[in-house]
Amino acid sequence: MTKVWDSLKNKAQQILLQQENKELKEDQHKGKEIDYHRYWKDQYEKEHKLRQEAEGELSIMKGIETNRVKEAQARCDHLQNELDRVKKENNDLFNRIADSLEVNESHQKMNGKLQERLTELEEENKKLHEHFDKKIDSARKAGL
Repeated sequence: MTKVWDSLKNKAQQILLQQENKELKEDQHKGKEIDYHRYWKDQYEKEHKLRQEAEGELSIMKGIETNRVKEAQARCDHLQNELDRVKKENNDLFNRIADSLEVNESHQKMNGKLQERLTELEEENKKLHEHFDKKIDSARKAGL
């Protein structure tokens, strides 16, 4: 903001110098005597008016910038909240995947054990089937 203030101040000084030179030339050409007291009072009033205008513009610019900063902060807060929400959601999903993988591993182990037991029972069933087939064959041969 000081750059803006310095720029406005320099601009005001340049305008005053230009007006001063113009008025001096006009007075010299017309042959009038310069009333220095009145001249400097006029210069002061012009400078004072320009300074007030510059301060008003500076105040307006500060207000605009303050609003922009507030809007940017609000947007930043909103984005931070959104980021926090997404991080939490991501963490929850990660935990669900970890739990699901754990359950899957447990099911695979159980399925492996069940497969082994099934194979054992099929073999036992086959042996029993063969045993009963032999008993039935021997009973038939014996005439039963």
